[in-house]
Amino acid sequence: MSEDDKKGTILIMDDEDMVCEIAGQIFEYLGYDVVTTKDGAEAISVYQERLEQGMPFDMVVMDLNIPGGIGGKEAVKDILAIDPNAKVVVSSGYSTDPLMINYAENGFSGVLAKPFEVAVVETLLKDILG
Repeated sequence: MSEDDKKGTILIMDDEDMVCEIAGQIFEYLGYDVVTTKDGAEAISVYQERLEQGMPFDMVVMDLNIPGGIGGKEAVKDILAIDPNAKVVVSSGYSTDPLMINYAENGFSGVLAKPFEVAVVETLLKDILG
């Protein structure tokens, strides 16, 4: 797929390299460029930088919990303060976490349970980005 055929850019924030790699491969397979970050502070910084450059992300996927760092629960508030129209998806392996169930009340546009599946990611993209 050439750069001209790309559908957009996704920011993935997760502290686990393997999760970033697999998620990145799925989103790239579905036609998106991917940027990865390790924690919420880095994600907020990268998001703001891209927005100021006129190259906003189409969607952000944030891990709910980052041990010793800023997780999605905290970072989503800062991203929405920077860009109220941001499409931020919460991701976790703990699908029973109350925040995963009540994601919209916490500012998220959607939820993506780990492990990621191509069909689920594709449906999420269609639901959130059209």
